Amino acid sequence: MSSHPEIGSQLPEPGVPVIRNVNWGGLRTLYIKEVRRFFKVQLQTVWAPAVTTLLYLVIFTVALGGDGRMVVLDGVSIHYADFIAPGLIVMGMLQNAFANASFSLLVGKIQGTIVDYLMPPLSTGEMLAALAGGSVTRAFCVGGTVWLAMALWGVHVFPAHLWAVLWFGFLGSLFLSLMGVLTSIWAEKFDHAAAITNFVVAPLSLLSGTFYSVENLSPLFRAISHANPFFYIISGFRYGFLGVADSPVLLGTGVILGLNVVLGLACYTLLRRGWKIKS
Repeated sequence: MSSHPEIGSQLPEPGVPVIRNVNWGGLRTLYIKEVRRFFKVQLQTVWAPAVTTLLYLVIFTVALGGDGRMVVLDGVSIHYADFIAPGLIVMGMLQNAFANASFSLLVGKIQGTIVDYLMPPLSTGEMLAALAGGSVTRAFCVGGTVWLAMALWGVHVFPAHLWAVLWFGFLGSLFLSLMGVLTSIWAEKFDHAAAITNFVVAPLSLLSGTFYSVENLSPLFRAISHANPFFYIISGFRYGFLGVADSPVLLGTGVILGLNVVLGLACYTLLRRGWKIKS
């Protein structure tokens, strides 16, 4: 007989789960792991995108007429630097959210450490939430540094509607995070993830009205722009800074929310089945 009966009485019955609801401890641990992974090399993952984005701003404003160039958006004349600044901020957020999420599971598959994600007592939803949460955190870190760099440069980047900045920044970052998780599930080597970055994410972000107003395009190309989900993210984010946008804010919210639900369900299903993850 055991000399400590109180210890044995605390053990659960066979088949009874110890963690009955959300494993908050495991979720927090995986989230912190994802944040620490990119924060250890913050010079490359956070500060370098800020410098690159600021160079975009300087080059395009100088090449296209400097401070004297104006853009008419919804009947309002806006300085070109003020017009492109919000788009550049959110573009940096989107690209880095995708880069972070597309790296997580992929590096585990290549290095053989994917078991670190699969063995802990985490449900599929908890693992997906931690991976996406880490990527959204990196996106907001990058967005904050880009905003600070532009403010120090003298660009007017003070929000007119802070809720829209945070809302569309979150929706867009989550959208690219889920795309990144889906890519990391599918990809078998870094070249696959790079192909999605170069041929999907970069073109969609550059051709989404970041550097121009889609109102100036021909009807055909305007319709093509409206079929680009990045357009609604940038338009809503720009509304948060300038108070005007290329498209209705509610429409953009509905489009990106719907896409996030679809991508979230796809990621959840594939992770649960272990497609290209579990042998």
